[in-house]
Amino acid sequence: MICIYCGNKTQVTNSRIQKRLNRIWRRRRCLVCNAIFTTEEMADLRTSLSVRCANGPVAPFSRDKLFISILRSVGHRTSSIDDAGALTATVIAILLHDATTAAIGPADIIRTVLATLHRFDNVAAVQYQAYHRQ
Repeated sequence: MICIYCGNKTQVTNSRIQKRLNRIWRRRRCLVCNAIFTTEEMADLRTSLSVRCANGPVAPFSRDKLFISILRSVGHRTSSIDDAGALTATVIAILLHDATTAAIGPADIIRTVLATLHRFDNVAAVQYQAYHRQ
């Protein structure tokens, strides 16, 4: 990676895996100007994960669609946006851990979201289930 200040090469001085968020945190130092900055790396889910619909077509996975559907369910909470973000990250981590192929079914997504919401907030789980009838 190049330095965000001067554009020269950098060296990784510290690196940590964030398992819950499925990201890698890295501390970098520029070899020329000695600036120190932090980066986070994560997989591009649109290209590495796809959703296999029941009638055959395959669509790219959309974190935003998942986030919005969860946000609708937790809208009654005072910290709904933060909760929806954390729940979305949790669901994606579970889906990636359980996936055997790059294409997952909508039923798998719904099942994972429902299980996660039931552990977090039963009202949100009922709202999600009412909107996503199987």
